[in-house]
Amino acid sequence: MATEIVTLEIPEIIYQRLANTARAQNRPIEDVIVRALEVGSPPEWDDVPEEFQADLAALDKLDDNSLWQIARSYKTLKQMERYNFLLERNSASNITETEQLELIELRHEADRFMLCKAQAAALLRWRGDRMSFL
Repeated sequence: MATEIVTLEIPEIIYQRLANTARAQNRPIEDVIVRALEVGSPPEWDDVPEEFQADLAALDKLDDNSLWQIARSYKTLKQMERYNFLLERNSASNITETEQLELIELRHEADRFMLCKAQAAALLRWRGDRMSFL
């Protein structure tokens, strides 16, 4: 992994917390700082299937209100009923080819929908918003 050198001024209290952790774990302070940055960094989206990456990457640019709308969004009852109907027909091996294609599309959309909701919630949390809707 390539590395970069960064000079950073941090408050003494944060430095002391990191230094105490490094001593307690018998690790170099640099390792503790890198780990803190990894944990505290914005959520990644590049480990999801490629077909969803552009949608998740676009969320990084949204303001908090837009992210809240996504995080709090739901599928309509009609959408869920149709999806469940097709799932039942598929389970019973009583599904037409057209319905099978529709089910595949609905499953893909459901995956995208849930990934976007989760990413929006993760971004809001990272930005410091309280997740009171959960």
